[in-house]
Amino acid sequence: MFRVVIPARLNSARLPGKVLLPIGGRPMLHWVCERARESGATQVVVATDDERIRAAAALAGVECVLTASTHPSGTDRIAEVARTLEWAPEDIVVNLQADEPLMPPALLGQVAQLLQEHPAADIATLATPVASAAEFVDPNAVKVVMAVDGRALLFSRAPIPWDRDGACAGVPGANSHRGALRHIGLYAYRVRSLSRLSQLPPGPLELREKLEQLRALAHGMQIRVALAIAPPGVDVNTVADLERIREQLEGGQK
Repeated sequence: MFRVVIPARLNSARLPGKVLLPIGGRPMLHWVCERARESGATQVVVATDDERIRAAAALAGVECVLTASTHPSGTDRIAEVARTLEWAPEDIVVNLQADEPLMPPALLGQVAQLLQEHPAADIATLATPVASAAEFVDPNAVKVVMAVDGRALLFSRAPIPWDRDGACAGVPGANSHRGALRHIGLYAYRVRSLSRLSQLPPGPLELREKLEQLRALAHGMQIRVALAIAPPGVDVNTVADLERIREQLEGGQK
């Protein structure tokens, strides 16, 4: 049993208003809500501070909670939803970004199940093998390394783990990314952990890398990682991303 919260804001530096941009005659947000409902979640909630997004959620028949406009991240917005709706401390909440219209519903269920299977864990997330040397060194592709039992050890925009012997003159070779994992930005939280995380101050690692999950690790919270059972969809950050997704979804592919 799990819930899905979709934190959605209208302002986006690279693609303003993207969550309401049309795909196949519907706002992008509607496609994301559809993915959430197909996941088997017991409840789907959109969390926003914008009336236009609230109205779009209503048209999709999805519950919406208006939150404060001062939240620095989607995690904080979800924490407010959990407080407002009085969810129990051990309830599991999946954070689905509002710019993920191609996210396979099966991954939402997988990440929730992963957290369910590890009672000591605070957060669960997923990863997929790094596909190329170019992706390995791309700072927009966040990498993760984990312990043998599946606990996350570190997330970074840097190419990790680094192949000391296989990287000649500091340049990764064709096989130097072998075994490296790219993090998928899909999270499941226990409500108690979500509440704690939202109250913790960011630390030096988070501020340097601009990765909120490093705050959890820095404060000793346990994050479980598993390989995704399906390839994740492309999220929408640019006009080119939007056009690619329009081609897929408007062509009848999900």
